[in-house]
Amino acid sequence: MRHFLSTADWSAQQLDELLNLASRLKQEPLQEQLRGKSIALMFMNPSLRTRTSFELGMHQLGGHAIVLQPGKDAWGVEFKTGTVMDGDAEEHIAEVAGVLSRYCDLIALRAFPLFKDWSTDRDDAVIRSLAKHASVPVVNMETIVHPCQELALMLTLKERFGEVRKKKFVLSWTWHPRPLNTAVANSALLIASKFGMDVTLLCPEEAYRLDPQFESAAMGYAAASGGSYYMTHNIDEAYAGADVVYAKSWGALPFYGKPDQEWELRKNYRHFMVDEDKMSKTDNALFSHCLPLRRNVKATDAVMDADYCVALDEAENRLHVQKAVMMNLLGKKL
Repeated sequence: MRHFLSTADWSAQQLDELLNLASRLKQEPLQEQLRGKSIALMFMNPSLRTRTSFELGMHQLGGHAIVLQPGKDAWGVEFKTGTVMDGDAEEHIAEVAGVLSRYCDLIALRAFPLFKDWSTDRDDAVIRSLAKHASVPVVNMETIVHPCQELALMLTLKERFGEVRKKKFVLSWTWHPRPLNTAVANSALLIASKFGMDVTLLCPEEAYRLDPQFESAAMGYAAASGGSYYMTHNIDEAYAGADVVYAKSWGALPFYGKPDQEWELRKNYRHFMVDEDKMSKTDNALFSHCLPLRRNVKATDAVMDADYCVALDEAENRLHVQKAVMMNLLGKKL
């Protein structure tokens, strides 16, 4: 049995096969391969694109999706082993996973880190606990990585470029009034480097470097795929000659769980917002963002409304790649 927890667990060839299937499903969206199948979608955090695309995707494949919000319309869940459950949680993930595995063919989970202790959150223990106790495949709908967003991004780039290898991919930190999850940034590094792109990480200062496990993985993938990996704090250097600018805001890990202290850094970097002047330094680059995006905070109206912005294409492609993932995990072919 295979799970889809992180693209780090999948080879570039396997991911490419998922993307090829997604492309075919985009052309022929209504299928019956998953008729009689079901997926339980567990949301610990809000969602617009993820919930809509998974529900609709399973419907388009002939199956059924059940949405659960633990702590709201379902019992609160405890994920730690050996915990004395005298708090708010009513059920342990062992029973939750066991029950849902009896009912459904797939289980998906969206659970952001708690923003208290990165040394703990970096292990991604919540979704791995679900996978440990489930007897059906588990899909990551965003934890400390966002593998479905990765696939949507790469499908979008392949649609525009054909071959993405050696294209300059700039992952740029951008402004936001508060520290956000690093998941999409981590995932963008993984997928771009795995597919042989020349990846540049642009962040304001050393405190905004991503976790070494992801930067190290990106270096390794780049070396294996013929791409490259480079980090800079210089805006002009990063944007120069870029083929893709992918913007995302995230928190400074040394101040993880300490937003007031982190603000003393963050307040100095409003100028990292993506604007027309920065995009003019590129090689007619595409721009994208995972969404949601605060206009004129993360990127200007002019950038979001430009022909080179493919954020909506990427959002649409969430639907197609997730259908491919569900079919693959259940052993179905087109």
